[in-house]
Amino acid sequence: QVQLVESGGGLVQAGGSLRLSCAASGRTFNGAVMGWFRQAPGKEREFVAAITWRTTATYYSDSVKGRFTISRDNAKNTVYLQMNSLKSEDTAVYYCAAHPYRDYKGDYAYWGQGTQVTVSS
Repeated sequence: QVQLVESGGGLVQAGGSLRLSCAASGRTFNGAVMGWFRQAPGKEREFVAAITWRTTATYYSDSVKGRFTISRDNAKNTVYLQMNSLKSEDTAVYYCAAHPYRDYKGDYAYWGQGTQVTVSS
């Protein structure tokens, strides 16, 4: 059974930083694209960032480009999202995902349970 477990969320002041982690277990993720998404109250889920497993090519939404960094540790089957210069509009539940069905901004086969990030202004 595939499991994705996020951690690292919390409450932070605007301008601060947080690092989210996503630990994957249950299958080998070599070659898999991993992504981060978020969903704010009353809004649709949106793409945040993605990373390929072998080439480490990275992709970001325009709203986080230059502030967030996605990375991975293959040996630990873990993906990270370093979030700097946080803004109140970054407040959301953040989800880790693995194995997109088509492109990295779309739906994925596996999802974590989510971790809450709250940015106070």
